[in-house]
Amino acid sequence: MASSFDQYTTDLLNYLYTKEENAPQVEQSALDEVADLLATAGQEELTGPIVTLFVRLQQLRRQKGWSAAQLHVERGQLEALARKHQELDEHMVSIGGRVGQALAIVSDANERVDEYLQKKDAQAPSGIELWDTICDNQQRIRKRLGMDEQEWNSFSGQIRHAVSSVDELADLIDLPPEALTDITRVTKNYRMRLTPYYTSLIMRATINDPIMLQSIPTGEMVDNAGIEIPPVAADHSPARLVDQFYPRVVTIKSTNMCAMYCTHCLRIAHIGKKDKVFSKQAYGEALDYIRANKRIRDVLITGGDAFVLPNSMLRWLLAQLDAIEHVRLKRLGTRVPVTVPMRVDEELLDILAESNDKKPVRVVTQINTAREITPVSREAFKQISGRVFAVLNQAVLLRGINDSRTRMWKLCETIQEAYVRPYYIFNCSYRNPQFSHFRVPVEKGRDIVESMYGNIVGDAIPRYIATAGGKIPMHRSNVIGHEGDELILKKPWNGEEVRYPDADVSRYNEELFSFARYRKK
Repeated sequence: MASSFDQYTTDLLNYLYTKEENAPQVEQSALDEVADLLATAGQEELTGPIVTLFVRLQQLRRQKGWSAAQLHVERGQLEALARKHQELDEHMVSIGGRVGQALAIVSDANERVDEYLQKKDAQAPSGIELWDTICDNQQRIRKRLGMDEQEWNSFSGQIRHAVSSVDELADLIDLPPEALTDITRVTKNYRMRLTPYYTSLIMRATINDPIMLQSIPTGEMVDNAGIEIPPVAADHSPARLVDQFYPRVVTIKSTNMCAMYCTHCLRIAHIGKKDKVFSKQAYGEALDYIRANKRIRDVLITGGDAFVLPNSMLRWLLAQLDAIEHVRLKRLGTRVPVTVPMRVDEELLDILAESNDKKPVRVVTQINTAREITPVSREAFKQISGRVFAVLNQAVLLRGINDSRTRMWKLCETIQEAYVRPYYIFNCSYRNPQFSHFRVPVEKGRDIVESMYGNIVGDAIPRYIATAGGKIPMHRSNVIGHEGDELILKKPWNGEEVRYPDADVSRYNEELFSFARYRKK
């Protein structure tokens, strides 16, 4: 009967019945424990007690050197239980496969993520986990700015009370005088604006708080040396307000406004001294270009931030695109749900739903740290996700903000739980010397992204991208060689090399396959 077992079970049984030389005398407590486990495994019509018995026998063999025979378990008894386990299991998984292989693999995998699970909430707390502190911050900021609850919970109130001067900032955030001096220098050339809501996410006692780094400029923005490169896409703008890197995709830069101005903004040269919504005549030139080019399939409305457009203008733009037959998809680029989620009201949601009913709408956002997901922003994303085809995140890899495995894993898991799918991680742009201090080496980025494989769920893993005349994937190849018809692959999370049979190329290239073969007859 033993010959009916698979190799995993045969190996496990042989291991359990191999006596180790110089093993200590079997203790009575172990004999009693094993006897109880054996009795339970024989009586219960469940696989669990059988697994528990085999696991314990395996542990005692490894730790003490005691064989199953020394523990008064006859081989025939274990073989009978092994057959019972396989008969009970719906997929006929063997006891050797489960105990000798699967549980060991799970144990090894658990060790990979245990360190992350222990550190993630301390090193990268989300806005949900810090919500009590954030609420305290909000009460303090509301009082300082003289905002009532209605103003706080409105988009207009958040913009009207946005922090844009060094004096306002100094009244809300404890910063050393040197920092305030530098911020003053920077704001002579570059805009600063934080919504009161986003300001409340700052943990004031944290040096280099990730929210501060993204929203409050430092002296590096004017001290960084380098040659100013022309505005992004200046060499890829075939028509007014249009950027085009790919034949079937274009971008409409619909406004220069944002609810908050980020210190790492790729479009820093597009942000003017005053907020502007462009004329319909300007939009018309962009739309005419799109109408005339039937290759264009996908249009991204961005800015600035698409969600700061007035509802009437956003509805009009989407309707214009929906009326162009060859435009099949629309995207809206926005950071509003994390910087001022109060903007996401029923009218905006209705606009999204109406356009999505005609042709798919995707909302593309930028969340760089788990802190930006609070109960309020999560609810905004939940509502948006119910009205559009997809909500996607394009994070930027930024020094001190998300450039560690723990922070990036936590970011991706947190936004996925907030109805947002991780899509891209952009390597911080080389084009702007103003924020070269935020750049992270590519090898570091590769390590962070590839460490996710096998450790977090697959659709929470974004693609690592650099922009250089288009988006270039930065993942290193995990195909390291081949022998005959087999590829040699390396698992990115532990370096293990495995053989993988490749497809038969000649068969793949056969013209007729599957149902097509019958048409030939």
